[in-house]
Amino acid sequence: MQLFGFSITRKDEEPVESFAPEVKDDGAMVVAAGGAYGTYIDLDGTARTEAELVSKYREISLQPELEMAIDDIVNEAIDTDADNIVEINLDKVNYSDPVKDKIREEFTNILTLFNFNFESYELFKRWYVDGRMYYHVIIDEENPRSGIKELRYVDPRKIRKIREIKRKSKGGITVTNTQREYYVYNDRSFLPAGGNAGLPMDTSATGGVRIAIDAILHVTSGLMDKNNALVYSYIQKAIKPLNQLRTLEDATVIYRISRAPERRIFYIDVGNLPKVKAEQYLRDMMIKHKNRLVYDASTGEVRDDRKYMTMLEDYWLPRREGNRGTEITTLPAGQNLGELSDVTYFQRKLYQALNVPISRLEPSSAGFNLGRSAEISRDEVKFTKFVGRLRKRFSQLFAKALEKQLILKGIVSESDWPEIQNAISFDFTIDNHFEEFKEAEVLQNRIQLLQQAEPYIGRFFSDLWVRKNILKQTDDDIKQMMGEMQEEGSDVAQQEQQPEGPAPKPVSTIKTKPNLAIGTSR
Repeated sequence: MQLFGFSITRKDEEPVESFAPEVKDDGAMVVAAGGAYGTYIDLDGTARTEAELVSKYREISLQPELEMAIDDIVNEAIDTDADNIVEINLDKVNYSDPVKDKIREEFTNILTLFNFNFESYELFKRWYVDGRMYYHVIIDEENPRSGIKELRYVDPRKIRKIREIKRKSKGGITVTNTQREYYVYNDRSFLPAGGNAGLPMDTSATGGVRIAIDAILHVTSGLMDKNNALVYSYIQKAIKPLNQLRTLEDATVIYRISRAPERRIFYIDVGNLPKVKAEQYLRDMMIKHKNRLVYDASTGEVRDDRKYMTMLEDYWLPRREGNRGTEITTLPAGQNLGELSDVTYFQRKLYQALNVPISRLEPSSAGFNLGRSAEISRDEVKFTKFVGRLRKRFSQLFAKALEKQLILKGIVSESDWPEIQNAISFDFTIDNHFEEFKEAEVLQNRIQLLQQAEPYIGRFFSDLWVRKNILKQTDDDIKQMMGEMQEEGSDVAQQEQQPEGPAPKPVSTIKTKPNLAIGTSR
């Protein structure tokens, strides 16, 4: 099968058989291997529905309350004021320094291809709202070792991932194997006919171009529906409270407009007049006593519009002989029109659905102080952890692009990439200083505890126990500290041997605290 785009040569391996089907969070459409393309893509299912979801997410993200919450999340995740918004961390990669320098250089090139320094906010917001992101990787097929030439964004409503599987019965159990994966691009999009106005529609849902799996960068939110078939966005939970908020706001406005003014009730005595004449007499009284002046904002005129009648006008009711005579009473306006507790309730519910702290909704709230961690609310701590999970998921976009770049340029082989993939991490610049203050407080408390335990080191506690239980150092940390202290000690000795300057003090007279070395004691 001929596919558009390029494929990285991989070693052919026999698929591992298992009675448990493989579960992935990429939202690929699963079809039977060898089936006709026009048959399965036109079935009633996930292809068209996912495109509708993306359109729905984009529509509701323009709602002011939801847009404000999304803006808080994106601003927390991406610090656009920083010089380096994201950096690659290769501390755990067991490669030589020259290779690490090449990886860092290629990562910088990847950020340049994304134009990340200028479009980081829009890029992250687009991924957060849509719940998925696709990029077409463009290379020079005649010279693939030159790397990626361009990364071009693809509308997620126009592309779908297809996974062909093969099922066979083995021992009374159906075994599923993945045969082939590729993407399908349709320029008219996978939206059904009669969808949102102004969007390109696909009435046949049978056309499209098959694209190789390596030619597309694909990152999803990781949230799936109950059938593990549709990818949800993080704003999926906000759809219901947002609709409830809209309905309640509209009902509140209608109620206040209709009940805000006080209206009069005219009871007109019509005596023994017949019905027709009684109605005519009542109408004459209405015209005689009603004065309806209307201001025309377009012309600036004030005119009398008596031919129009609205529900906010006075009531005129006839009264027959034998009852009381003509009477005018007042219909009071609605009570508690300034109460907005129900609207505020759904606003808070909307923010809770998006994991945004409620304190950020209150305009009178001063927010949390950038001081001790005890002064920071619990909601802010949870929000910081949530944003951290978003960053880690979004970082897959960099990891997948870096994988293709390193393999194409021959810096890393295709077989070596899985080994270093988990060792690579991406550090975002954090505008929220909570983590920094928390680490400083924890270190300060450990040092204070160490000072209190110092007189008992060598009598009741060993140096190794203190390092591991009070300072919480690992074996690697202890070895690193010992090496650095030895290097610093040699540097101090070299400085003391220099003849320039005042005579240094003898080493034996310098007062130093005992080093907490492994296996030593006071």
